[in-house]
This record gives sequence, C-alpha cells and structure tokens, in this order.
Amino acid sequence: MAGEIVKNTGRFVLLILLQGLILNDVHLWQGMAVPFLYVLFLLMLPLETPRWLELLLGAACGISIDMFTNTMGMHASACLVLAYIRPLLLKAIAPRDGYEFGMRPSVHDLGIGWYFKYALVLIFIHHFWLFFLEVYSFTGFFNTLLRVVLSTVFTFTLVVLSEYLTFPKRAAGRV
Repeated sequence: MAGEIVKNTGRFVLLILLQGLILNDVHLWQGMAVPFLYVLFLLMLPLETPRWLELLLGAACGISIDMFTNTMGMHASACLVLAYIRPLLLKAIAPRDGYEFGMRPSVHDLGIGWYFKYALVLIFIHHFWLFFLEVYSFTGFFNTLLRVVLSTVFTFTLVVLSEYLTFPKRAAGRV
C-alpha cells in the first residue's frame, strides 16, 4: 500500500514537471496537435481508488498544470470531468468476470483492446472539454474538433509509448 502511494506520487510529480517544463512547448501542425501526457497519471490510478480520491487527485493534477500554463482552471475542470467519468467507463467496459484486486488499468494487465477503449475515450473526453472550454464557443466547431482529434491521437500515442517503455509487464502471479 505505501509502495503504491510512493509510486503514484512520483508519477504525479514526474508527469506534471514533464508537461509543464517540456510538453507545453510542443505544438505540431501550427498548434493543432498538443500533447497532454499528464492525463496518464489519472489513467494509471489503481482500479480500487475511491471516487472521492479520484476527484481530489483530478483537481490537484489540473490545478498543477493550470499553475504552469496560467489557464485559470481550464485543466482542473477537464481533469475533474475525466476523473468523474472514469469510474463510469470502467464499469461499462469491465471484463465479464470483473476486475481482479490489484489490477492496474494497463495494456499489460487488461490487453491492448481494452486499453484502447479505456484510454482513447477518456483522453478524447478530456481534450473535448478542454478545447471547447478554451474557445468558449461553438463557432469554429469543426476547427476545434480537428484540434481535439489530432491532440487526442498525439496524446494517446505518447500514453501507449510510455506504457510500453516505463511500465514493464509484471511477472505472472505477482500483483
């Protein structure tokens, strides 16, 4: 339990610093695709995380990014939406036998097909909320939607790459 808290705290600090110091300056196709890798922290929370804690961590994650980017609550709002929807999505895409205790929401524990549904939907929702909150209008809807889609694909690619590079497959029988 304590080891899991230390790992998640380290992941939080690392992802916030990586996003704030490096990834906030990465903009592809004239700003149409922006990576928000910090959402990986919320995606990697243990399946047993209580809902109140998910919302609290979502707010902390978003506020931390807002402090780096001076966006006054936009990232906090998007992270809270992601944290609110996450348990609902987990329930909707649960395996037939349910989740085993100690399982992580990862490619290695639940498979690439499950992870595609899980991460892609949550990243899309986060980005949709964030970008439409940023423009605060539906004028230019398709331009904003294109930004959402391109940024979702970019972020999802980085999330899957980091999943394979930094979170090694656990040994069979080890939780």
